[in-house]
Formats: sequence, structure tokens, C-alpha cells
Amino acid sequence: MQPGFARLPSLNALRVFEVVARHLNFRIASEELGVTQAAVAQQIRGLEASLEVRLFERLPRGLALTDAGRSYSESVRRALAMIEEATRLLRPMPSQLTVSVTPTFASKWLIPKLGNFAESNPQIDLRLLASERICHFQTDGVDLAVRYGQPPFGAGLNVELLMEQQIVAVASPALLTDKGTPDSFEALQRFVALHDAHNFWPEFTATVFHEHPSPTGRNLHFNQTSLAIEAAIGRQGITLASHAFVKDDIAAGRLVQVFAQQLHLNKAFYLVWPRKAPEAEALGVVRQWLKSQAADNSSKG
Repeated sequence: MQPGFARLPSLNALRVFEVVARHLNFRIASEELGVTQAAVAQQIRGLEASLEVRLFERLPRGLALTDAGRSYSESVRRALAMIEEATRLLRPMPSQLTVSVTPTFASKWLIPKLGNFAESNPQIDLRLLASERICHFQTDGVDLAVRYGQPPFGAGLNVELLMEQQIVAVASPALLTDKGTPDSFEALQRFVALHDAHNFWPEFTATVFHEHPSPTGRNLHFNQTSLAIEAAIGRQGITLASHAFVKDDIAAGRLVQVFAQQLHLNKAFYLVWPRKAPEAEALGVVRQWLKSQAADNSSKG
């Protein structure tokens, strides 16, 4: 039978001792521990009494470790580190995974779905990096990116199709009630055309209205698709956006699709990640989840 630890001081006293030995100051130690300075001093006095060894010299301005205290603090720190590591292995921290997306992809598609992911995958600490800038996987600490365009996206990268693009024209239903639904190119000129950085309007109008004259309507330009969508919700005009980004707004009645036609592009959204062996399990879980969400979005579209 293994002997017990009858001569072992209380774990709380040892933890307080380690913090005081690091700071050599009761006040700073009390702030780190979240207890009063008197409680810290009392723990140290009790520990010294139980060990029958002085661990600190009380100086006019602070504390100093005795030789015995210095040696003991090093051993206690190692022992507490071992306990912390054993506890970590027993209750592993969630796997961290950073995903890079554009701000519009984050706000209009990904964020509304994240609650479901967190609930189903508590072991993964998912982090979003939303930026218009193309990420650098190693420098930015990114594990997975959603990129819009056509592959290849670079050497040493895996690429997997996430979802195709279908561009639709949308507007506030209140705006169409006021001005009427445009049924001709001339009627469309009564509305403000809301542009994002992609500027799909020339291609879209050529698809809907063949051989139309030069546009004469007013224009507003935004650097992000999400801003153009918000402007459309606010009755500012008609914008073009991926159906995946406005699907929820259409379902909620905030937007309506102005024309039945859609613009199909040769660019799409892709999952991109560095080639590594072995691949982290969390990366595979997130990829499969994103693909399932995209497939579900497509099937309900």
C-alpha cells in the first residue's frame, strides 16, 4: 500500500507561497490571487510554522527569500507545473483553429451558423479572422481560408470547392412598392444602382436586358458587399449579391429578388489550407462542417 502524504502542507498554502516567491510582495500577490493582503500573509505565516522553517526575510521595502525559501520555491514551482500538466491532460483544452474569411462572408453567411457549430463541437475553439486582405497562413497563424476566385491559389495549398456563386438583384420590398418593380431597362434607371467592389452590374444587365442602351441611372459604390446589402435593406436602391448572402434577408422579408434571372459566374468560394502531414483532426471537422452548411444552403435555395 502506498504511503500517504501526511507531512504535505496544504495545496492552497503552496500556491500562495509560489506567487509570493515570484513577486516578493504581499500586495501584488494578493491581486493575482484575488484575496486580501492579510489572507496572503496569514497563509505564509502558517506555512512557515508548519514547516518550522523561515522562507522569507521581512525587509523594510518588501520581501527576500531565504536560502531555504529559494530552494523550496523552485521545487514547489516544478511540482505545481506537474500538477497543472496532469490536469491539462485529464481535461484537454479545446483545439484552436483559425479561419480567414472576408467580412461579408463572415457577417452574411458564417456567423449566423456558428452557434450550431459551437454546440456540436465544444472541443474546437474556432477563431475568425475577417479581412479583405488575403491572409498569409504562416505569418497570420491561419489554418483554413475561404477564398473567392479560381484555383490555383498558390503552391503548397490544398483547394476544395465550397460553393458556387449565383448573383441576384435585391431591393427592399418597400422601395418596390413605392417605385414599382422595374420591368424594363428604362424602368431600372429610376433606381440607384448599389455597387460593391466586384461591380457585377454591366454583366448582370447584359444578361437580363439584351442590347440595352448605356445606363443613365445613379450609382453608389461600397468597398464591401455587406454594406451594399445593408443599403438595399435601407431602401437606398438595388444591389447585386450572392444569393447565399441575401437568402436569410429574403426569407425574413427584408429584401426581395427583383428579377428572376441569376448571373452565374466562373468564380466560386473555395476552402484553402496548407498541405501538412499529419493534418489536424480539428481542421477536417471544420472543413466537413462548412461543406455541409454550404450543401444545406444550396438545397434549400
